[in-house]
Amino acid sequence: MDYRVFINKQITQHFSLQIILMRAIRVHTITCHLTEYRIGNECCPMCPPGSRVKTDCTEFRSTSCQPCSAGTYMDQPNGLKKCSPCSICNSGAGLTVKSECKRSADTVCEPMEGFFCTDLKPGGCGAAQRHRSCKPGQFIRRKGTASTDTDCSDCVAGTFSDGSMSSCQPHTQCEEQNLQLIKAGNTSTDAECGEKKNITGIVIGGVMGFLVLAAIVVVIFLWKYQRQRLLVN
Repeated sequence: MDYRVFINKQITQHFSLQIILMRAIRVHTITCHLTEYRIGNECCPMCPPGSRVKTDCTEFRSTSCQPCSAGTYMDQPNGLKKCSPCSICNSGAGLTVKSECKRSADTVCEPMEGFFCTDLKPGGCGAAQRHRSCKPGQFIRRKGTASTDTDCSDCVAGTFSDGSMSSCQPHTQCEEQNLQLIKAGNTSTDAECGEKKNITGIVIGGVMGFLVLAAIVVVIFLWKYQRQRLLVN
């Protein structure tokens, strides 16, 4: 073999190996701009929010983008082939729609009326729970909001609440209303009052009734006695 041909062949193989190594190193060390995404050893422009990649860029053309289809969204620049499905506000989880899903933003949920959020999400809520109900004997110390539960406290002696009041109410004082106490109040119910019974009138009525009855008995006795005497004579 010609020595010069052999040398040229060795040099060509050496340079070919160097090119391969340089390409391999470039693939592993390439860094794309924040507005680009990497495909192989190429950096392609990202698609804007509300769209996805239809075809990647090449040496001769830029990235081709396509708007997200109904029911999907993409909220940031991306190099993805699929948009994300829109979230659903589940009423079974105590949620309702705050803002509808659109191509560039997901659905935003909020707690339903009477619920508070237990899973906060950016600008919205992921799950909610119904406000607690205060029990009889308790009052609503702080009403529940979309972010906090209802706070209940117990009534003290001499007051009551059925659980729906914002403060415990004092028991009705029957004597102050010239009424008679029928049933004492507790922390969940008020005292029961009724009209006072006129004991003096009852006593006098009873005595008068007795005297009238006694008079009738005496009259009947005297009438019978007088009649017997007449029969004898």
